[in-house]
Amino acid sequence: MSLNRVLLPPALDPGRLTARAGGPQVLRLAGETMGTTWSAMLADPAGLDSGSVRAALETVFADVIRETSPWAPESELSAFNAAPAGSAHIISPGFAQTLAAALALAADSGGAFDPAAGGLADLWGFGPAGAVASPPAASDLERAGGGAGWRDVRFDPALRLAVQPGGVRLDLCGIAKGHAVDRCADALEALGVHDYLVEIGGEMRGAGAKPDGRPFWVRLEDPPGFGGDPLIVALHGLAVAGSGDYRRFFDHGGRRYAHTLDPVRRAPASHGVAAVSVIHPSCMACDGLATALGAMTPDAGMAFAATRGIAARIVLRTADGFEERLSPAFEALLS
Repeated sequence: MSLNRVLLPPALDPGRLTARAGGPQVLRLAGETMGTTWSAMLADPAGLDSGSVRAALETVFADVIRETSPWAPESELSAFNAAPAGSAHIISPGFAQTLAAALALAADSGGAFDPAAGGLADLWGFGPAGAVASPPAASDLERAGGGAGWRDVRFDPALRLAVQPGGVRLDLCGIAKGHAVDRCADALEALGVHDYLVEIGGEMRGAGAKPDGRPFWVRLEDPPGFGGDPLIVALHGLAVAGSGDYRRFFDHGGRRYAHTLDPVRRAPASHGVAAVSVIHPSCMACDGLATALGAMTPDAGMAFAATRGIAARIVLRTADGFEERLSPAFEALLS
């Protein structure tokens, strides 16, 4: 095995990548949003100043927060969660796009991705209610699983009409960052920028190439102590997102409770999955799929990815260290 394992999208022909005249022109921006950090790298930004680019990206961040943040009491999502049973809501296009994708993935994954797990996330300390030091009581978990769920949410994408069935608390954090990355990419394209890498909290999407002709190479995130050969991917018209049990967690009684929830058990997933990475043209798809695969057992996750042509990598914790599993679509990208 080579020191670096390289993944190339079929559309990228390394022999056709050539340096552009005029020397390298790269604009780099960074900041904080959505409880994490963001960054952007723009190649040959067509004379755009950093202020106008930053303003365009920060407008995206503000819109996504206003639409779907459970931490923002004034957001559309918070208003929906607090609304009475039977109330109908015309939601914004951005919220509607995110909710439609979340409900479709919930149905396709059999609920492994659960967009109505807001109450459950709070009980386990991963929601706006704040961190907890120990697992919630069984009686609280039972009540959290006994009400209406994502299947009860009536939603008409054409009308952007969502009906609160009563007590449903949406939580789209497992897909919203990826959605924001996609909208940032759209904003850059609208400014005439076609060569870029944009990232929010480790979720990334890239297009085109750097001024020297090289693609935007990124290394897939490994769990601490993994020690395997790095996986390097050229984000040329592709996005990557991941989930890991080392990102947000708490330890109690000698056990780690991570933020990826298993909706069936109403508890953090305990299948030994340390990390999941998904590669796809859409960062929103990557983000949601990584969340769903992290909630499934490793065998179910690999089968789900294989039957749908999803490029996925799952890293498991075992008694002997780590075990890496790659889906057929992921292996096909390896050069």
